[in-house]
Amino acid sequence: MQEIARLVEARHWDPFSVLGPHVVPLRTGKAVAIRAILPDAARASVVTLRDGEEVRAEMERLHPDGLFEAVFADRDEAFPYRIEIENDEGHRWRQEDPYAFGCVLSDFDIHLLGEGTHLELYRKLGSHLVEIGGVQGAAFAVWAPNAERVSVVGDFNRWDGRRHPMRNRGECGIWEIFLPGLCEGEIYKYEIRSRDSGALLLKADPHAFRYEHPPRTGSIVCAIDGYSWGDDEWMARRRAGNLLEEPVAVYEVHLGSWKRKEGERPGYLSYRELADELVPYVREMGYTHIELLPVSEHPFDGSWGYQSLGYFAPTSRHGHPKDFMAFVDRCHREGIGVLLDWVPAHFPKDAHGLAAFDGTHLYEHADARMGEHRDWGTLIFNYGRREVANFLLSSALFWLEKYHIDGLRVDAVASMLYLDYSRNHGEWIPNQFGGNENLEAIAFLRRMNEIVHDRYPGAVTVAEESTAWPAVSRPVYLGGLGFTLKWNMGWMHDMLEFIGKTPIHRKYHFGTLTFALLYAFHENFVLPFSHDEVVHMKRAMLDKMPDADLWEKFANLRLLYAYMYGHPGKKLLFMGGEIGQWEEWDHDRSLQWGLLRWDSHRGVQRFLQDLNGLYRTCPPLHETDFRPEGFEWIDFRDVDSSVVSFLRRGKDPSDVLVCVFNFTPVVREGYRIGVPAPGFYREVINSDGAAYGGSNVDSGGGVEAEALPWMGRPFSVSLTLPPLGALFLWPGKELPFRPSR
Repeated sequence: MQEIARLVEARHWDPFSVLGPHVVPLRTGKAVAIRAILPDAARASVVTLRDGEEVRAEMERLHPDGLFEAVFADRDEAFPYRIEIENDEGHRWRQEDPYAFGCVLSDFDIHLLGEGTHLELYRKLGSHLVEIGGVQGAAFAVWAPNAERVSVVGDFNRWDGRRHPMRNRGECGIWEIFLPGLCEGEIYKYEIRSRDSGALLLKADPHAFRYEHPPRTGSIVCAIDGYSWGDDEWMARRRAGNLLEEPVAVYEVHLGSWKRKEGERPGYLSYRELADELVPYVREMGYTHIELLPVSEHPFDGSWGYQSLGYFAPTSRHGHPKDFMAFVDRCHREGIGVLLDWVPAHFPKDAHGLAAFDGTHLYEHADARMGEHRDWGTLIFNYGRREVANFLLSSALFWLEKYHIDGLRVDAVASMLYLDYSRNHGEWIPNQFGGNENLEAIAFLRRMNEIVHDRYPGAVTVAEESTAWPAVSRPVYLGGLGFTLKWNMGWMHDMLEFIGKTPIHRKYHFGTLTFALLYAFHENFVLPFSHDEVVHMKRAMLDKMPDADLWEKFANLRLLYAYMYGHPGKKLLFMGGEIGQWEEWDHDRSLQWGLLRWDSHRGVQRFLQDLNGLYRTCPPLHETDFRPEGFEWIDFRDVDSSVVSFLRRGKDPSDVLVCVFNFTPVVREGYRIGVPAPGFYREVINSDGAAYGGSNVDSGGGVEAEALPWMGRPFSVSLTLPPLGALFLWPGKELPFRPSR
C-alpha cells in the first residue's frame, strides 16, 4: 500500500519498479501483472494478441486516483500489449504503455555521463525522436540527482506529473523515459519534486534543441538532423587554412535589431530572411565574418542573449533550428564565416531555468560568494563539478558540430578567471593556495580550447578578456589558456579616449595612441569596437567624436577606422558603426538605415567597404598581424603636428604598406617621411577622398620616392597630408583592390 500511495501522490523515485509488466509469484506458479496510472480512466483494459486473435483483459482499479492492474495468471514472461481506456463520457482510445519499454540509455552512456566525459551529451540527454521495438515516439533524459521524482509533462498528459514519472538510473542522477506516439512539436517540461524540501519545480529542458517563443518557456520536441548542407567547400578550406595569417574583418550583429519589419511587433526577420538580406549586405561590405550576439535561447530580450538558458537551442525568435542552419549554410556558400557569442560564465535565475534545478544548487555554487554575479544578477557555473563542466563542453562542441559554426567568442572570460571579480574584501573565497585565481574555471577553459581545436581544425575560440592575464591566446602546452584570439580591450579604450580629445589637445596624449604597440604581439589580438561601446550612455561611434562641425566628426570617424585597419590585429565593428549611426544601439529597434540618404553617411559606409577591400587584398595588413616583423614605426615623435606613420610588412618583406595618419584638421603640405625603398608610392586609400565625404586633399594619387635620407631611412617622400586624414601608400606590384572614386 505504501508503494501505491507514493505512486498516486507522484512521490515514487522508481516508478518502473511498480508500473508496466512484472512477473509476480502465485501459489500455483508465476503470473504477469500489468499496472498503469490512468487518472482519466473510468475503465481500462489490456489488449494483446494470442494466436492471431485480439484478447482483452479488464484492469482492476487499485486506487481511486487511477492506479489500475491486470493479472495474467497464464503468462510467466512479459508480452506485447496496448492499453484501452474509456473515460466517463464513454470515449475510448488505445495507447502504448511507456512502462512496457526498457531503458533508453545504455549502461556505457550512464557510465560516461556519471564520470562527466560524455562530450556528445546532447545526443543522449534532452528529447529525441526515436523508434523502439517498432514504435515511434520521443525519448527523454535529464540530470537531476537530488530529485525525489521527475516527470515529463505537457499538453499530451494535461501537465499532470502523476502520469509519466521517469525511470531513475541510479547514482549518476539521470532520469529517462520513452513516451510512445509523441511527435515533433510537442511542448513539454520536467516536473521535479525535490528530495530535500519536497518543493515541486517546473523546469525547461536544459538540453532541448528548441523552445517556445519568449515569454513562453516550454521546451519543444524537435528533430535537428537531416538538413542538407551545401558548405563542403567552405569547411574543407577552413580545415586547411591558417586564420592567424588570413584577413579577419568581423561584422558584429544582433539579429533582432539589425533590421526589422516596419509596422510589425516585434517585427523580427526570420533566419531565412536574414540569409537573404544580411548575408548579401555583409558580402557587399567586404567583411570576412559575421559574429552573432548570443543566439542561444534566452528569456529576456534586454539581456541581448547574454543570459542564456538554451545552451543547445537557437532562439525561436527567428524561426526553426533548421532555418538557422540555412542561415549559416548561406553564409558559408557566400564565403563568410560565422562566429557565435557563447556564455559559459553565468546564467539567469529564472524559475524555469537552471537555477536550483532539482531543488539544490546543481549547476551553481551554494555559497553566494562563489555562485552569484551581483553586477548582473546571475549565477556562476560550478566548473569543478564534472557534470557541469561536461554540460558546457558539450554545448561548445554542439554548435560547431550541428550548426557548422566557425568559432566561439567566449563572453566575460575575466569574470571566470578571478574569484574576486567585482567583489570587495570578504565577499569571495580564496582558492586552495590562498590566491584569487579560479583554478576550476581555468582548467575548464583550457580543456574546452584543447578539445575544440583538436576536433574541429580551423575553428577558432576568441576570449573577451579585459585584464593582463598572461598567455590567453597561447597553447595550453605552453602554459596558456588555449584561445585562438583575444579581444584587445586596452587598445579599444585607449583609442576611444584619444580620438575623443579635441584635436588641439591630442599632442598631449600621444602615449595613449601608441601604447598598444608595446604589447601588440603578446597575444593574438582582435581590435574591437563592439556593442558594449555604443550603449548605456556611451554614445554611438559617430557621436563619440569631438564636438565640432559635422565635417570634422565624420572625418574623425573615418580616421579612427583607418587607424584600426592599419594597426596590427584582426578587426571587429558592431553593426551601425559602418553607416555612422547617430543614436546609441537599441535592441528593440532597427538600425537607422534612413541615414543613408545623406552623402556623409554613405561616405562612411563606402569607406568601410574600401577598407575591407584593401585589407583582404593587401598581404601586409593581415599576414603578419602577430609577428613583430610585420610592424615598423616610421615616426611617432611628431606630437606637435599630431602625425604618426608606420610600415606594415607581409611575409614577403618586399610587400610593404606605408600608413600615415594626421590627427589634426590642418592640411600639411610637403610633409616628409622616410621610406625603405625607391619607387612610386601609389595612394591606395585616402580617408579624405570625395567618395567618402571628405575634402579630397591628396598628393596627386601618389609620389615618387627621392634618394633623400630621412628618419634614418635611405629614401623619403614628400606628402600632402589631408586634414584629419589617413593615407595608405603601396609601392609594390599593383593590388587587385580598386578604391571608390
